[in-house]
Amino acid sequence: MLYLLFLAVLLLTYSNGANDNFKGVATLWGSGTLAYRPALVLATVATFAGSVCSYFFASELVQNFSGKGLVPDDIIQSTAFILAVALAAGITVLLATRLGFPISTTHGLVGALVGAGLVAVGPAVNFAKLGTTFFLPLILGPVLAVGVGSAVYLGLRRGRQAAGITQESCVCVGSTWVPVAALDAPAFAALPGVQTTHDTLTNCQSRYQGTFFGLSFQPLINNLHYLSAAAVSFARGLNDTPKLVGLLLVCRFFSMPVNVLLLAVAMAVGGLLNARSVADTMSKKISSLNHGQGFTANMVTSLLVIFASKLGLPVSTTHVSVGSIYGIGLVNKTANSREIARIGLSWVLTLPVAALLSATLYFLIHTFTT
Repeated sequence: MLYLLFLAVLLLTYSNGANDNFKGVATLWGSGTLAYRPALVLATVATFAGSVCSYFFASELVQNFSGKGLVPDDIIQSTAFILAVALAAGITVLLATRLGFPISTTHGLVGALVGAGLVAVGPAVNFAKLGTTFFLPLILGPVLAVGVGSAVYLGLRRGRQAAGITQESCVCVGSTWVPVAALDAPAFAALPGVQTTHDTLTNCQSRYQGTFFGLSFQPLINNLHYLSAAAVSFARGLNDTPKLVGLLLVCRFFSMPVNVLLLAVAMAVGGLLNARSVADTMSKKISSLNHGQGFTANMVTSLLVIFASKLGLPVSTTHVSVGSIYGIGLVNKTANSREIARIGLSWVLTLPVAALLSATLYFLIHTFTT
């Protein structure tokens, strides 16, 4: 049972990496600031660093574990119970990943805890705790992110325009980006053998012209974007790894540093091998973003998650990130409301799917081991 539990936690951690690792850098790929592969490498390195650094918070693992308080403590320490929860949450997150839905691993864990808890202790499940760990962030996080993302982007756009920084759409001629305004019809005609096509303005390469405090604005916004993406990925690894390591406390196979390292590797591998579907959704299907809009979405996500943490509000980084990207899309008229509706439905279904799987697994495991 303990060996199965260990493997189940590795599966959950792999699934977490596959669904979550790319979210911090989604705006880099979506805005054309980085290609997919370099963005994925940045996400993997930053997330791995956050996971390893989470070892220094080992004393708070129990407090960080989201199941604390949902079901009685003696049930949480049961191997059969944790095995059912880890398997159900891992399968739920992996299924969502395969379908391209960015969901919250924490909510998958909460749903699994509730399902197995109902079978194990019935009405002893703390449904008041369920409201604060699932329904509140499900509503609060995305709504806050859409509103704040829209407002912050509008403010920054007006500030950029007031500072005289302009935005130009460009085409690539050879290895050089040339402003569209600099190319007229005769210029294209003078390039024999060059095939051209046209697209919407939102899909053209867009670059900023101007300086900010003496610095060229385009490289500045790109560097800030890299830093913000790395920071979001680092914080996610720092936050998620302790919750997952907490599931291994009952195994006692390895020391805490080894447990952290094993799950950090599993999370990194999951992201490297299985991130593409969620990456497509986060980067390409919610809204179209340029360099500045991508940076703004990341900045809003970081600030909201930090602010919510200070206030003790259990918002999901996934929900906030999706909401901020969508909020900016509403302003720049590229928001895909149909895709957001599909993502929202996947968030609502996370808990019941994980709960049903967990209840079934716990019943089977408990039946065949007693």
